[in-house]
Amino acid sequence: MSDVPWRLHGVLERSRANGPGTRFVVWTQGCDLGCAGCFNPGTHPDGDGSVQSVAELARQVAAGADGIEGVTVTGGEPLQQPDALREFVRLVRAETGLGIIVLSGYSRTEIEHDPVRHAAVAGADLVVAGRYTAARHLGSGLRGSSNKTYWNLTGRYDVSTFDDIPQGEIVVAADGTWTLTGVLGGAAGVRRQADPGGSGAQAGSRT
Repeated sequence: MSDVPWRLHGVLERSRANGPGTRFVVWTQGCDLGCAGCFNPGTHPDGDGSVQSVAELARQVAAGADGIEGVTVTGGEPLQQPDALREFVRLVRAETGLGIIVLSGYSRTEIEHDPVRHAAVAGADLVVAGRYTAARHLGSGLRGSSNKTYWNLTGRYDVSTFDDIPQGEIVVAADGTWTLTGVLGGAAGVRRQADPGGSGAQAGSRT
């Protein structure tokens, strides 16, 4: 199954604001959960973004594994492409010793009661689960709102340390694109590409 296509919003090879340590971050494309107040509508249309091979992306992660602690998969909604997520988690787990964190808008109960969703995250170390609720905005650790829960599948991570994760970061690439990501006020991870007119094209996010 390693040639499974995966529609993505963007990737960031090095981030310290999307989980403990330095991480490779994958933003999936597509989400129909409709959380009011979501800051990242650019990740919602399921026909936007670009399609990549799961196997190629896993190889990219493995090639840089020595410099990172783990991988974070967010969105969009990763569990609306469960086959791709499951295969990516399987390959990363088989080829590296990296930790794997998945951020989802589905609750733990919704995931556990759906065999396909459950299988997609079964190989991960931690799932951050639950709808973003603007009235309960938190913006701390990896939770956009206080109703979201940490589902620790393996015990690899001590979630009591997650408040130490930086609230935000800006990463400037060699080609001039810049990425603002993390939890900053109402924003939770926004990737933009600067242009001569001073505007930006959103390319990646999480809430």
